[in-house]
Amino acid sequence: MHRFKLGLGAAAIALVAAFPAGAQTIGVSIPAATHGWAGGMNYFAQDAVARLEKTYPDLDFVLATAADPSKQVSDIEDMVATRNIDALVVLPFESEPLTGPVQAVKQAGKWVTVVDRGLSVEGIQDLYVAGDNPGFGRVSGEYMRSKLPDGGKIVVLRGIPTTIDNERVEGFQSAIEGSGIEVIGMEHGNWNRDTAFTVMQDFLSRNPQIDAVWASDDDMAVGVLAAIEAAGRKDVKFVLGGAGMKEMIARTRDNDAMIPANVTYPPSMIATAIEVTALGLVSKAPVSGNFIIGSVLVTPENAAQFYYPDSPF
Repeated sequence: MHRFKLGLGAAAIALVAAFPAGAQTIGVSIPAATHGWAGGMNYFAQDAVARLEKTYPDLDFVLATAADPSKQVSDIEDMVATRNIDALVVLPFESEPLTGPVQAVKQAGKWVTVVDRGLSVEGIQDLYVAGDNPGFGRVSGEYMRSKLPDGGKIVVLRGIPTTIDNERVEGFQSAIEGSGIEVIGMEHGNWNRDTAFTVMQDFLSRNPQIDAVWASDDDMAVGVLAAIEAAGRKDVKFVLGGAGMKEMIARTRDNDAMIPANVTYPPSMIATAIEVTALGLVSKAPVSGNFIIGSVLVTPENAAQFYYPDSPF
């Protein structure tokens, strides 16, 4: 398979149906590399396609990246009209504008694999591959609790307002409940390092004591760290990001006190989706259902397993 590790945890993969024989072409439609995680996702998608083309000579792949939902819709329509794809692997740029076009692909008799961001209508896809967002928050909260056994004051940066973000925050809050950890501020940083820098500056100006930060994303953690350094603050003991940016994994591996751990939400899940879809095309293996990739706590002891030096993320 691939170089990443999968932690399934309590998540289920239902194996109930196989592709029809003779399928030959897989379309892959993903967002362009507009930020760090998406850059990593593009890297793993390209790597998977190149490798699977060698492994399965009878399979063709069409990979398209889009910088906005309208371009992604156009890409998918083109895949159906000009390449006659038999299967589509799609990570929607946004759920709502992609739902109708992807549903049309399914109604045309094609296999549909949806990755990460679900569609706004349930039941369209044959296979759903995603990270464990409630687990991401839970693992983060459990680590925060272990690092602050006597409690403490923390601030939280949320992502873009989405169901994914809600699930993460709910998991985190449940994990720290009753621990003595006080969330003194919680704001959206939109998974963006510049926005996170501004939000953290505000937190620092309003709070003379902050023991730790749950940045909940490595791009945001970069902005948070920059704000702490610019303010010359020494009270913040550590910042916990997430998703496995290679610079952050390296800092954890090297025992950087400010980045003592990370929580995985691997952009390589796109490769999982492409590989499982390809398996269904070339065999009678049943591959429909939900494939949820569990979040793993990264520490200095296991960080080397999650460091991908060639990835842009």
